[in-house]
Amino acid sequence: MVNGPRDVFAEREGRLQRVPTPFASEAALLELLVAMARAAGRPLDATSPMADGRLPDGSRFNAVVRPVAADGPALTIRKFRRDVRGAEDLVASGAWTQRMATFLSACVRAKANVIVSGGTGAGKTTVLNVLTSFVPRDQRIVMIEDVGELTAAVENRVLLEARPAVPGDPGVPVRALVVNAMRMRPDRVIVGECRAAEAFDMLTAMNTGHEGSMTTIHANSAKEALRRLESMVLMAGTEMPLRAVRQQVASAIHFIVHMARGTDGVRRMTEIVEVAGMEGEGILTQDVWAWTPEGGFRPRGLVPRFARLFRERGVDFPQDFFADLRPNR
Repeated sequence: MVNGPRDVFAEREGRLQRVPTPFASEAALLELLVAMARAAGRPLDATSPMADGRLPDGSRFNAVVRPVAADGPALTIRKFRRDVRGAEDLVASGAWTQRMATFLSACVRAKANVIVSGGTGAGKTTVLNVLTSFVPRDQRIVMIEDVGELTAAVENRVLLEARPAVPGDPGVPVRALVVNAMRMRPDRVIVGECRAAEAFDMLTAMNTGHEGSMTTIHANSAKEALRRLESMVLMAGTEMPLRAVRQQVASAIHFIVHMARGTDGVRRMTEIVEVAGMEGEGILTQDVWAWTPEGGFRPRGLVPRFARLFRERGVDFPQDFFADLRPNR
């Protein structure tokens, strides 16, 4: 994080630290930002003062300059691990337990539609990559992102990347890519992040034969993710009444897994919540797992409704899996 030429910070082990600055002046920093944006095919000047792009090593960058950057040019780079993290790595880091990984692997193989929610830097993309790695090898995936982050090693996949609008070029939004993906014979559609109206098209895909699709959403809890999803569908301009939107969400989404970064810097899956249909005017949910500082990862003692589909969909899963997962009293 470069907050001008004299204030540079880096996140290490989940904590922010000041680091030596390599910039001699604001002009030197601005020259670098313009060069980075140019290499990514993005303009960066007073008329287009914001730019996002990808560096040659796959890292994502965001650059802002005056007039929107009141204190002068600023740069943020999100670097990603070179090694692809797997389920065991997340167990070792304390992100989830082996039992949780086993259950979610079965859900993905049984074509559950999953939303990964959380704040910025909470580990949503890492978890989405791991969940995607559980997809059977004989299925075709279309992955859609603003800027490429997904690295899951899937044999039959197509990567689509949005192009932002710039003067003279309307660009290609994520929503257009989701619609196009339906014409590419996908078994599943993976959207790196739903931010706006593309959520409606994502739900439509989930409800029309593309079960097992997944995406991420910025939210502070699993239930807030549902509310944000409702808001994004309404942004699509479909003029659907709220109850119809909720019915669409309830029929499309099976699970929400929520990621959060603790005060100790560890990114954890703090909630696994099942969407269990409608109850009156609202969406019915039930907690499957939750994490607390006092008790760690705890099952909630309820057998998810979706688990009854494992055998029907050819997924080998222990019938007594939940027998000894009663919550500690």
